[in-house]
Amino acid sequence: MSPIAIFSGSAHPALAEEICAKLGVPLLPTRLKRFSNDCIEVQLQANCREQDVFLIQPLSSPVQDHLVELLLMLDAARGASAARITAVIPFYAYARSDKKDAPRISIGGRLVADLLATAGADRILTMTLHSPQVHGFFSVPVDHLHALGELAQHFQRYDLANGVVVSPDLGNAKSAAAFAKRLGVPMAAGAKERLSDTEVRISMLIGDVRDRDVIVLDDEIVTGGSILELLRHLRDHKARSIRIACTHGILSGSATRRLAAEPDVLEIVCTNTVPIAAEKRVPKLTVLSIAPALAEAMRRINSGESVSALFHSDPTVQDNARPALRA
Repeated sequence: MSPIAIFSGSAHPALAEEICAKLGVPLLPTRLKRFSNDCIEVQLQANCREQDVFLIQPLSSPVQDHLVELLLMLDAARGASAARITAVIPFYAYARSDKKDAPRISIGGRLVADLLATAGADRILTMTLHSPQVHGFFSVPVDHLHALGELAQHFQRYDLANGVVVSPDLGNAKSAAAFAKRLGVPMAAGAKERLSDTEVRISMLIGDVRDRDVIVLDDEIVTGGSILELLRHLRDHKARSIRIACTHGILSGSATRRLAAEPDVLEIVCTNTVPIAAEKRVPKLTVLSIAPALAEAMRRINSGESVSALFHSDPTVQDNARPALRA
């Protein structure tokens, strides 16, 4: 095992602290300076020479500032003769920009991947890419984690005898099917058409949700528009109760309050891949930590063990004494 050095950008220092606590290593200091001309300067304030360096920075809002900060951190680590540099990006915001769906449009997912490699990243550790094909945009190795285990462990506390997992769209159906298998319940999916960044239309619901306790699974929730549109269909199909789960709780604007205001939504569950502001932490919101998963992946990268093996074991079976899903 090479000596390990972990630094954090300004995007999510609380997650970095939690990861370091799990690994039993210190979070090393980083100095960020913004000049009067609005340029940013980054200094890694600990030795990096021949170290296995991990730089933790989700691309959360403000995305552009945090991206440039990460690029400068990568450049600083490379200039300091790091043995290997891993960019730990729990949320890769540009994964949504994965194809050319209009003339003369940029493909940000690929461009940002190239920028990260050019700046000095030898490896990428990320979680639940919005479009799995973005994995192929990178010219360096990528360890692509998911949070299905953490989410499943949370919902296994409930009585799932009448449960069903629902994907808001067919693109997320594969993950929803894997999640449903972990929980031992059937799945359903919506047929979604995106009209704009904030507007979607679901034309139909495929599968049976009548008198069932629904768990809606999505990779990320930004404005909540897709979920609100799906709720209308779930009500029309006489779903009994609704809980919402996602990996990335972006929850921009009033998304949390809008979803929590729906009387048949009992719970909203996300992970801490991005920081959740205090004003968004409504009583119906549950935030799960993915720090243990990221810490274990980083330990395996450092020791040369398989990261993919993390997902090969059977889901943990909980005891049978579970509260009802509707409780």
